[in-house]
Amino acid sequence: MPVIRAGRAFDGERELPGGAAVFVEDGRIRGVEPADAPIPDGWEVADFPGGTVLPGLIDMHVHLCGDSRNGALDRLADYTDADLGAVIDRALRDQAAAGVTTVRDLGDRRWAVLERRDRGPERAVPQIVAAGPPITSARGHCWSMGGEAAGPDGLRAAVRERAERGADVVKVMGSGGVMTPGTEVSLCQFGDDDLRLIVEEAHRAGLPVTVHAHGLAAVEQAVRAGTDGIEHCTCLTESGVRIPGELLDALARQEITVCPTLGKAAGVEPAGPVLALLERFGMTLDDRKGHAASMHRAGVRLVSGADCGISSGKAHGILPSAVEGLVGGGVPAADALASATSRAAEECGLGDRKGLLRAGHDADLVVVDGDRLADIGALTRVAAVMIRGERIAAPAPR
Repeated sequence: MPVIRAGRAFDGERELPGGAAVFVEDGRIRGVEPADAPIPDGWEVADFPGGTVLPGLIDMHVHLCGDSRNGALDRLADYTDADLGAVIDRALRDQAAAGVTTVRDLGDRRWAVLERRDRGPERAVPQIVAAGPPITSARGHCWSMGGEAAGPDGLRAAVRERAERGADVVKVMGSGGVMTPGTEVSLCQFGDDDLRLIVEEAHRAGLPVTVHAHGLAAVEQAVRAGTDGIEHCTCLTESGVRIPGELLDALARQEITVCPTLGKAAGVEPAGPVLALLERFGMTLDDRKGHAASMHRAGVRLVSGADCGISSGKAHGILPSAVEGLVGGGVPAADALASATSRAAEECGLGDRKGLLRAGHDADLVVVDGDRLADIGALTRVAAVMIRGERIAAPAPR
């Protein structure tokens, strides 16, 4: 039976002084003791004296059907089932190598990811939380994923199908998107009544709703509709980025969870439609980090997701850079780490078994070289990953 012992530890909420020894049995955490505690006979110790052990990371915004190359979404419509399966396999491997042990997929292609989830947990593969194809307007953002719907009856049917197929969350494209030509990022794709209907129907079915919203108008609409979460929350207007104080107050008061989708692959600079968006609205990536930090200061609940898979700049396995982005904007390191561990697990409905170093929780662990609180960049230096008690092969240097 394995013990993962490290000189430093973060339990999903706070630092554990003096590090920790995490005892693992039958895929779960048997116990968590100080690093200098005696190890009983029969336990095999993996020692990382200069490392930090923490719960496996949870990426709250991925597209497993995306192949991590530019034009990823454009290729979806032409994939065969075999093509799609290979892309999903590779995406899951890349996520695991980065220390990600659970992913929330918010952009399925015709139910392929949800069907993959339903095979059951696979050995050493991240657990999948799935939305199915996002609900979008006719030829709206990500229409090629198969989620177009219109009118009250069509929208009710779309929510009902997701509930019947066992989706974990309903994703709605509230505004246009950068990667879908012909859509407008600053405008709403649905009327107020339509979005409110989707939220009410989903809640009746026991499902949370998260809304993709780049434009300020779409963010404000999502708040009025009573959504549970907002993806991006960029707050674009024709005169630039603007997030009014009353909106910050409403996000915090209504306990709406925001996933700002920070992070980018190292060495890849914005290009194409992403660069055009930044230039059009006079926005930089540092602005986005500061924007997220302002939400944190206002008491808005943040989780981390990197929008992985949609391009080379948003490749699978870059979640650590999203956490780094929060810290770079001014969010305390412990809060930023919680956004990808304990808080993310709670948002996924998995808080009773993931996101914390606790006895009884799944043995999803990552060990990184260095002190992740003093140097958040340590998250990219993955030394070991365990998923449900099984060590995966040592990640390649990133």
